[in-house]
Amino acid sequence: MLALSALALLASSCARTVPKIDPATYAREIEQYRAKRITDLTSETGWLTLIGLFWLKDGENKFGSDLKNEIVLPKQKVKPFTGTILLKDGVLRLEAPPQSGLTSENQPVTSLELKSDADGKATVFKLGSLSFQIIKRGDKFGLRVRDKDNPDREKFPGIESYPADLKWRIEARFEPYNPPKPLAIMNVLNMESDETSPGAIRFEVDGKTYRLDAVSEQDEPRLFMIFADHTSGKETYGAGRYLYVDPPDSSGRVVIDFNKAYSPPCAFTNFATCPLPPDQNRLPLSIEAGEKYSGHTK
Repeated sequence: MLALSALALLASSCARTVPKIDPATYAREIEQYRAKRITDLTSETGWLTLIGLFWLKDGENKFGSDLKNEIVLPKQKVKPFTGTILLKDGVLRLEAPPQSGLTSENQPVTSLELKSDADGKATVFKLGSLSFQIIKRGDKFGLRVRDKDNPDREKFPGIESYPADLKWRIEARFEPYNPPKPLAIMNVLNMESDETSPGAIRFEVDGKTYRLDAVSEQDEPRLFMIFADHTSGKETYGAGRYLYVDPPDSSGRVVIDFNKAYSPPCAFTNFATCPLPPDQNRLPLSIEAGEKYSGHTK
């Protein structure tokens, strides 16, 4: 019986053994991850295309190049008066003259109800190289404007990162909150949003244990984390960094890979509304992994 018990324990131990990762293979994985990150940033819908964010008031919000409009856009891109966004009781509608040139889904637009990103998928309308959509933050609506010809795309210098290091690919545990915990998140505009944390990621570095509260995002199976550490404001972006983690397995095991930690959109544009790390996600150590920050577009 003792022998059988020993064998059972050995088998159980072997079943929990994590396969060794080849450093060269892993370095290529991180290289590919970072290449995709640059591709996403510099795409026609990437953060480098943003040229404006305009908060809307109740009633009429006229837009065009004329300075009398509530929303003033580059005169080389739009007519003096291009259209109006009407906001009433939380409902938004675009109204535009037939000659405006505005389109949505490749069709001319004169009147169109607008959905925001809070509705799951925001309505996008376009004019030449410009594209527009509505965002909602708290109880405020804003018009986000992109220009696929924004020079920031072409002159983007790239991103400096720490060398890939397997030390920072950490076997961790997911500790669920039952029920999920309400989590108030402040953004760079001092707006607060009510998020939900399904649990925390518990991990160890150099024998010390740390925890990060995760956030659930709509239509996103992965866990999202906003964190800061002792590199923030020195070698990495001052307002913290972001990281996704795949869902835990049946035993609660997760892998948190700080080599994939990345700077928020605010590191690349002044027209983003980046959420900030909650106090409990400000780590008392230096995470020397992932993206660095040295000004980028500043």
